[in-house]
Amino acid sequence: MKILVINGPNINMLGVREPEIYGKETYHDLCRRIEEHARRRGIEVTIIQSNHEGDLVDAVQSAWNSADGIVINPGAYTHTSIALLDAIKAVNVPTVEVHISNVSEREQFRQISYIRPACIATISGHGIEGYLEAIDLFYASHGSCNVCM
Repeated sequence: MKILVINGPNINMLGVREPEIYGKETYHDLCRRIEEHARRRGIEVTIIQSNHEGDLVDAVQSAWNSADGIVINPGAYTHTSIALLDAIKAVNVPTVEVHISNVSEREQFRQISYIRPACIATISGHGIEGYLEAIDLFYASHGSCNVCM
């Protein structure tokens, strides 16, 4: 199984950016934990981060015919990017939306997710663990093909 993990703007600033909201673990810590978790599950994982919307669209498109699932934290593009929604719909790769903070308890504008309608699940407010939970969703469902549509 191959999973592509895509991180949007400012995720590279974990541990520095508002640690009271996003925690003290760094982006390096996040990547290490994802890689270790995937390795224990026998999953091949690729992790990408960009602060640029077009790069994120390119990353989603790269999953077409090459990944079994996408885990995406689009950061602020969650609330603004129809381009990411269209890319996820175009590649038709099962996608889980992840947010480190609980966006439902934050500012009103964070209540809107443009990509959510194209995702099979959303995990929000579980910190970095949310990424591991998303990977486990694919891992648990892969054998029964509930996720592999």
